[in-house]
Amino acid sequence: MPINLGELAQRFDCELIGDPGVHIETLGTLANAGSNALSFLASPAYKKQLPSTKAAAVVLRTDDASDAPCAALISNDPYACYARMAAVICPPTAYEPGVHASAAVASSADVANSAHIAANAVVEDNAFIGANTYVGPGAVVGPGCVVGDDCRILANVTLVRAVTTGDRCIFHSGSVIGADGFGNAMTSDGWLKVPQIGGVRIGSDVEIGSSTTVDCGAIDDTVIEDGVRLDNQIQIAHNVHIGEHTAMATGVAVAGSAHIGKRCMMAGMVGIAGHIEICDDVTVLGKAMVSKSIRQPGAYASMFPIEDARSWNRRVASFRRLDKLIGRVSELEKKNK
Repeated sequence: MPINLGELAQRFDCELIGDPGVHIETLGTLANAGSNALSFLASPAYKKQLPSTKAAAVVLRTDDASDAPCAALISNDPYACYARMAAVICPPTAYEPGVHASAAVASSADVANSAHIAANAVVEDNAFIGANTYVGPGAVVGPGCVVGDDCRILANVTLVRAVTTGDRCIFHSGSVIGADGFGNAMTSDGWLKVPQIGGVRIGSDVEIGSSTTVDCGAIDDTVIEDGVRLDNQIQIAHNVHIGEHTAMATGVAVAGSAHIGKRCMMAGMVGIAGHIEICDDVTVLGKAMVSKSIRQPGAYASMFPIEDARSWNRRVASFRRLDKLIGRVSELEKKNK
């Protein structure tokens, strides 16, 4: 939606350096933005691109404004300010209320008049769809699911059953919420499936990425609190509890009954063992394996950084000789006693 810089500055309480009448129509990176685009500078890594940008305006900090060849919108937190402005310039698609002729909506389902149910979507028995919520093509809202207001359930999402969400949630294509967890008991005759009867409770303002899976609880519910962000291709096992505003990057896997606190950040491919607790304000770096509870806030890591193959092979060879070395040291210690 086109908007001029004066309006943006006033709406988002920014100092504007430049012509307030300049119109912004789209968004762009510093390197590739056109003359009608808004861009931003939040990381020093991109500062070298600022003097040559062709953007109409850039959101940045006071210290960077002198290097901008265009209008500048001054903010103490440029990325967050840009995100708010971007939502105005490029709002999500609006859909007309109604149910597509090819959708299947159970007679016992309750769908708000302002909701949009797209082609080939399925809304099953006793499900509830809130006001202004969008259910995309091929999506399934299973029996007993309750979806709040202003949610977006995109194409081919499946809410299996007994999933409850708050308002303004986004489920990206291919995500599966509420499928059975990995509950099996070993017997003399092999594995015996344990019925998974819990549901999934999701707060408001949660976003779940494409092909991410959140299992239902075994008995009690799996819980995802307000403001959580889950990236694509994440596995959340049964009875996991994720605290509000925690974020997880692609490939994270959380085993059953783990309890993760508020405002935590898990980088890509982190693994979290089951039945452990992670306190609030913990950051875990990429590919780390969390095998025991974390009681203190802070940053944690457990993965070797990359190095050239020859050096790595030498370290692996040394590691394989470690047992022999420990044995020799023990023998020497005994002789010296």
